[in-house]
Amino acid sequence: MTTIENNLGQIHARIAATCASASRPVTSVQLLAVSKTFGADAVREAVLAGQRSFGENYIQEAVDKIAAVRAMALPGGDALQWHCIGPIQSNKTRLVAENFDWAQTVDRLKIAERLSAQRPAGMAPLNVCIQVNVDGGETKSGVMPQDALALAEAIAKLPHLVLRGIMSIPDDAPGFEAQYAVHKKAAAIFELIKVSGLPGLAQFDTLSMGMTGDLEAAVAAGSTMVRVGSGVFGRRTYCTPTP
Repeated sequence: MTTIENNLGQIHARIAATCASASRPVTSVQLLAVSKTFGADAVREAVLAGQRSFGENYIQEAVDKIAAVRAMALPGGDALQWHCIGPIQSNKTRLVAENFDWAQTVDRLKIAERLSAQRPAGMAPLNVCIQVNVDGGETKSGVMPQDALALAEAIAKLPHLVLRGIMSIPDDAPGFEAQYAVHKKAAAIFELIKVSGLPGLAQFDTLSMGMTGDLEAAVAAGSTMVRVGSGVFGRRTYCTPTP
């Protein structure tokens, strides 16, 4: 068994155990493998172990990797899903619109409008999540919680996007209870939007929160998608890739 295959098994076991404790079906939580800084060979190894959804932070690196993986012989002919989970600058929206299946870090209407306008006509609508600054940190990305509903209403009207949910990247919290508390704040915003009655929310079903170190607290708080990088691929060696 390869290291990545073994790691995936351990992460799935953690998810399953937490789902059992929370009386949730294990199928209610999707694993997004965060492959940033790892090459196409590592992605292929994860695919061979059954993983199909991948998250990338650095857009140009991701575009090159997506092309490299596409050229590889992959099992079963299954399509992979690529999620942009890094900050999206205005000059990178076209790359995201043309190459990704999901954009999880939309926090401004301007970015959403550009993604919608630049989504190629032959592609399915781009799935998007609103990134919420659930901690309220002044230097962090994400819309403020009190502005999330208005942004959801505006994004849901755009023609080439499908608003799927919200995502959050809270600061590290010391221990399960503190992690759970901050994730519950994000879950409350998700529920507020979900029951709002806004048009365009037929597929609003994704609460993306939780990473390697806090996935138990995130799943217990209601996460439907955990974003795990080092827990799957191992420790990273960082360089300075182009965003």
